[in-house]
Amino acid sequence: MDPFSFAPIRAVLEGAYALVEGIATLITPFAGGSSAALAIVALTMIVRTVLIPVGISQVKAEWARRRIAPKLQALQRKYKGKPELLQQKTMALYKAENVSPFAGFLPALLQLPVISVVYTLFIRTQIGEHANALLGESLGDVALGTPVFGAGWPGVLVFLGLFAVMGVVAWMTRRTTLRLALEQSRTLSVMSWLPFLTIPFAAVVPLAAAVYLATTTVWTFVERAVLRRRYWPSAEGPGTVPV
Repeated sequence: MDPFSFAPIRAVLEGAYALVEGIATLITPFAGGSSAALAIVALTMIVRTVLIPVGISQVKAEWARRRIAPKLQALQRKYKGKPELLQQKTMALYKAENVSPFAGFLPALLQLPVISVVYTLFIRTQIGEHANALLGESLGDVALGTPVFGAGWPGVLVFLGLFAVMGVVAWMTRRTTLRLALEQSRTLSVMSWLPFLTIPFAAVVPLAAAVYLATTTVWTFVERAVLRRRYWPSAEGPGTVPV
């Protein structure tokens, strides 16, 4: 069964589709043939703006974990080889510091349905009972429903531009991750490359989805940097939090 045929989900998808169409129509006199692509950017920014409270929750949770990290490390050294006692002491520390070990995870999970519906709008050829006309629009003479392997030349340059943007943001994200890490490890070094996976993923989806991925990637990086400066204490705030 197609989950997007479920009435509430279909209604949300139809609403998002109507919003994109409305934005595209509104800006067509100024953007011309690129109006649909810019409408995708606009919708992505609207959704991410609504989800800013989730980002705030994650940044606050990130700081809380950093704040108690030295105490956790001390416990791990003290009770090494005594896993049950270590677990008890760890939970007691979380309680004493008023920090949840799962802080930030629940809000992140709650945003997934919203992001999934928006992303689906850019990959499905059918929305409800009608065709997804959005994928028939174009950006730089490349149909928004076309993946990179079908873009041809010089259309592939549009994709390469998006990949370049995502690559720069991924590099900056990796750099920030390593600088803010409480301790360095081989596992961290490997995991820090994960943001680059967005690029091959964007290479197998329609251009509309690639535009969405590029926009949300840039937004995520900028939002996280701004929120860290706003919600982390000054000791690790404007002067020391790298971007």
